[in-house]
Amino acid sequence: MRPRRPSWWSDAVFYEVYVRSFADSDGDGIGDLEGIRSRLDYLEQLGVDALWLTPFYRSPMADHGYDVSHPRDVDPMFGTLGDFDVLLTEAHRRGIRVTVDVVPNHTSNQHEWFKSALAAGRGSPERERYLFRDGRGPRGAEPPNNWVSVFGGPAWTRVPDGQWYLHLFAPQQPDLNWANADVRYDLERTLRFWLDRGVDGFRIDVAHGMSKPPGLPDMDPRAPEFGGGEYYDPRFDDDGVHEVHQMIRKVLDEYPDAMAVGEIWVHDEERLARYLRPDELHLAFNFRLVLTHFDADAMRTSIERSLAVPRAAGAPATWTLSNHDVWRAASRYGGGAAGVRRARAMALVELAMPGTIYLYQGEELGLPNVSLPPEAMADPRARTQGPEYSRDGERVPIPWEGTLPPYGFSRTPHTWLPMPPDWAGLTVARQLPDPESTLSLYRRALQLRKTHPAFRVGDDLEWYGAPAGCFAFRRGRGGLICALNTSASSIALPPGEVLLTSSPLVEGRLAPDSAVWLV
Repeated sequence: MRPRRPSWWSDAVFYEVYVRSFADSDGDGIGDLEGIRSRLDYLEQLGVDALWLTPFYRSPMADHGYDVSHPRDVDPMFGTLGDFDVLLTEAHRRGIRVTVDVVPNHTSNQHEWFKSALAAGRGSPERERYLFRDGRGPRGAEPPNNWVSVFGGPAWTRVPDGQWYLHLFAPQQPDLNWANADVRYDLERTLRFWLDRGVDGFRIDVAHGMSKPPGLPDMDPRAPEFGGGEYYDPRFDDDGVHEVHQMIRKVLDEYPDAMAVGEIWVHDEERLARYLRPDELHLAFNFRLVLTHFDADAMRTSIERSLAVPRAAGAPATWTLSNHDVWRAASRYGGGAAGVRRARAMALVELAMPGTIYLYQGEELGLPNVSLPPEAMADPRARTQGPEYSRDGERVPIPWEGTLPPYGFSRTPHTWLPMPPDWAGLTVARQLPDPESTLSLYRRALQLRKTHPAFRVGDDLEWYGAPAGCFAFRRGRGGLICALNTSASSIALPPGEVLLTSSPLVEGRLAPDSAVWLV
C-alpha cells in the first residue's frame, strides 16, 4: 500500500497578516485587502506557504474586527468581496494558501441578532442565542456570577430591562449560546461561505471558549486570565467545547485539503491534546515558547512538553513565537541589539522544528514593540485595564521603504497607529539587499527548510549533551542539527557542516545569544 501523502499543513510555514497593519492601498492609513494583494510578490519571495488573515469582516471595530457584525461580508474599511476573491486567486497563483479567522465565541453588539435580542426582551427566542441571565441580590442588581472579563472588570453588562448578558471580552462582544441551534447553524453557514469561495482553512479564535458549563458556576478568583491553571475557571475549556469542534470538522471534511487551527490557551497537556483528536482540530497553537524566557534549559523543557501533546494525538506540532496579542520577540527577549540577536537565534530554533510554523508579520524584519503614548493607543484593553495592557505596540504598521514614516505603508503619514521615526534601517527595502539582515536570515532559513534534505529525515528530536546555557538536537537519524547558545560565552560547535548561523561565528565558535544549523 502506498503511504498516505502528508497533509499540506503538516510542515507548512504560515504568515499571519494583521490586515490593518500590513499595507494600505487607498491612503486612509489603515491596511486593506488590496494592500495585501499588492505585496504578494514579497510574501512569495520570503518563502511562506500560507497566510492567516485576521478578521476583515463587517464590524464596528470595537476590538479591531474581533467584534463581528456580519461574518460573511467584507467591511468597507478593508475593501469588498471582489477584492478578497482577487487576493485569493492571486495568492493561489503563487502557490500560497489562504486561511482566515473565524470568531465563534461572540459577536458584535451591533450584530442584528443582538439588536433583536435587546428588542425582544426576557425569555424570547432571540435572547436564547446569547447568554442573558437575571442578576443576583435585591432586584437582581448584582451580576449573575463572579466571572471577570479578559479585558478587565465584570464579564456581565446589564440591559435596561434588568437582565444581564455575558461577555468574556469587551461589553461590545456578547458571548453566544452554543446550546442554541441557530448559533451552530450560522457558524456552519459561515464556514461553507468562505470554503466555497476557495479559502484553505481557518484559525479559530478563542477555540477553548464557546461552551459554558450548566448553571454558570462561580470561578475561583485566583484563576489566571485565560484559564488552564490549578484553579477552577469555568469560562474556558469546558468539555462541551469539543462538540463544537466536531461540528466544525464535519464541515471541513467535506472540502479536500481544508484545515483548522485553534487558538487554545490551555496549559494542561492532556486537556490540550483532546482538541487534536481525529474528529476535531487539525492543529492547535501551543504557546509554551511564547511564554518561555531566553534560557536554553527552559526552552528545551518547553519544546519537549510542546512535542508531547501532538505526538500523543497523532497530529503535527504547531510552533509560534509571536502574534498580534503578545509582545514581539525582539522586545520580549530584552530589547535593543541583544533582543534582536536572541530573536534571530530563536527564529532558527523555531524553523528547525518538525511540524507547522506560524510567523507574525514583521518578525522577519526584527521589529521591536513600539512604545506609544496613551492618547495614541487604540486597543480596548488600554482603556479598560490601563496602557500597560495595550497590545498596540506589536500592531504598528509594517515599514516597507523610505526613510520617514509611513515608510511606504500608506500615502498618509497619519497611520492608524503612529510609526516611529527611527525605523528607516528596518524597512523591507533596506534589508532585502543586505545579506546580514534579519530579513535575509529568514529568507535563507525558509529556503533551506523547504529544499534541504536534512529537513526530511524524521520528526523525532535527539538531544545532545551541551554546555550550561546551551542545547543541541538532531532531527531524526542523519537530519538537521540545531544548537542554541544562551550563555555569556562562545562555545564549540557540534560536529557537522555549517548551513546557517543567526550571528557570525567567533573564531569558529558559536557566539552568545546565537543559534546554528549544521548537517
